[in-house]
Amino acid sequence: MMTLEKFEEASELVKKVTNPTKLVYSEYLSEETGGKIYLKPENMQHTGAYKIRGAYYKISTLSEEEKQKGLITASAGNHAQGVAYAAKMFGCKATIVMPTVTPLIKVNRTKNLGADVVLYGDVYDDACDKAYELAEEHGYTFVHPFDDLDVATGQGSIAMEIVQELPTVDYIFVPVGGGGLIAGVATLAKMLNPKIKVIGVEPSEAASMKAALKAGEPVTLPSANTIADGTAVKRVGSQTFEYVQKNVDQILTVDDDDLIGVFLDMVENHKMVVENSGLLSVAALRQMNLEGKKAVCILSGGNMDVITMASIVQHGLIQRDRIFSVSVLLPDKPGELVRVAKTIADAQGNVIKLEHNQFVSTNRNAAVELRVTMEAFGTEHKHEILQALENNGFRPKLVTTKLY
Repeated sequence: MMTLEKFEEASELVKKVTNPTKLVYSEYLSEETGGKIYLKPENMQHTGAYKIRGAYYKISTLSEEEKQKGLITASAGNHAQGVAYAAKMFGCKATIVMPTVTPLIKVNRTKNLGADVVLYGDVYDDACDKAYELAEEHGYTFVHPFDDLDVATGQGSIAMEIVQELPTVDYIFVPVGGGGLIAGVATLAKMLNPKIKVIGVEPSEAASMKAALKAGEPVTLPSANTIADGTAVKRVGSQTFEYVQKNVDQILTVDDDDLIGVFLDMVENHKMVVENSGLLSVAALRQMNLEGKKAVCILSGGNMDVITMASIVQHGLIQRDRIFSVSVLLPDKPGELVRVAKTIADAQGNVIKLEHNQFVSTNRNAAVELRVTMEAFGTEHKHEILQALENNGFRPKLVTTKLY
């Protein structure tokens, strides 16, 4: 069982391997919600995620014989690094099975920590089946990423730190994948103060905990297709499920599109890189009435490769109307391009790409197409630029933005 004594033990033990992630007050999110919003930046851990807590505590409970057999686990990346780091601290060999779609940064960092990496399957569940197979074949000790009460106890140390730093916290928002983090956090939070509301947040396309709570038991989703790869789990853990049933107040879901905008907000307003799974807690804030309340969002990880980062930034700028494209038809004569450019410049738009197509019509004198991709301050400014083009005799037509 998860007990207060074990939580206290874990909270002291994990201090050996964790950075102190002090709460960060978010003025931006507080103004948006009307509450007092704090961030718990677990993305700043050595391994880039909270997972080191559960992995280290779990391994500390193993016998020397279990450790020397070698450890094995399956992970979409963050637990992998947690186990690899903790195994290194305890002098154990570690083998990690990761989905083939795992971001390269997570694979390389896991290898750099001394673990052997096996890539297998499309999602965590596939990798987990393979890890069990290898454990049986080689006699390795399996360290489950979430369906283990010792692992969940280690993750629960986050709640201890939150309550110690902010005793009057009203809400704790927790990203949900397999359920280990929220089981530990919710159970300890309720032990420390039953009035604390614990809100779990899942990707809409991988809402395995919501499905389990509705069914009254863990069920397997047909798929878990989401950009929040760290929480792409088709079936939540059975050992931790009863703790979630008892201690979690609500489960919310977030669409992938919402995560894109929140990533942009986090980079611009807090200068933090947080992976999509870690942003679930922040993305759900707008679904709650937090007026006058104190809420903590757990940022569970920050391991994101730069290609994914670049893609999300681009999509975020387009989504927020800060980059958009228009098509205008012009007579093929000198000076027309300059007129369009001047109109945009006068409206404070910033041109970042031009495409001039003389072959859109068989009558070049009647019309050639000019596609302009430009930067704006947001939706209102975008409409001002479109109106300026309209007022100057152009008939701008919005087209799909492509930045490549």
